[in-house]
Amino acid sequence: MSFPSDAELRQLAEQVAELALQKRLMMVTAESCTGGWIAKALTDLPGSSAWFDAGVVTYSYGAKEALLGVNPGTLERTGAVSEETALEMVSGALARFGAGMAVAVTGIAGPSGGTPDKPVGTVWIGWKRRGGYATARLFQFDGDREAVRRQTVAAALKGVLHSLTD
Repeated sequence: MSFPSDAELRQLAEQVAELALQKRLMMVTAESCTGGWIAKALTDLPGSSAWFDAGVVTYSYGAKEALLGVNPGTLERTGAVSEETALEMVSGALARFGAGMAVAVTGIAGPSGGTPDKPVGTVWIGWKRRGGYATARLFQFDGDREAVRRQTVAAALKGVLHSLTD
C-alpha cells in the first residue's frame, strides 16, 4: 500500500499555488484531523503569502462553533465527522476570511476514536469557492494515523485543483 510522499504533496501544493495565482484567489483552510498539515503544505512554498490567507485548526466542538460558525445543533445531530459539519466548516471559513477558495477536513485519523458507523479512516472533505456552492465528499482511507492524514491532505488538495479548474 502506497501513500502520498512529501514530494507528491509538494507537487499538489505547487499546482494549487499556480491556479490560485492565475485566478487571483486567496486560499483558506479549515482543518480538524490534519491538524494544519494542508496549510503547512501550502505555506511551505515560497511566496505563499500572495495567495494563502489563513488556516484554522478546530478539533473541539467549541472551536468549530466559535471559529467557523458550525451550528451546535449540527454537531449534536450528526457529529463532527459528517457531511453537514464539513459543509458548515468550509462555508464558515470562507465567510470569515477574504479568501476566494476554502477547503475543510474533518475525520477520524486514529488509532482510536472510530465506531462501527464511522471507523478510523473516515474523512469528510468540503470545498467552496466564493459565490459558489459548498460540496463535500466522504473518503475511507486505510493505514495508520499518518497514512490517513497524508491521504486526506492529498485528497483535499486534489479537490481544490478540481474546484479551481471547473
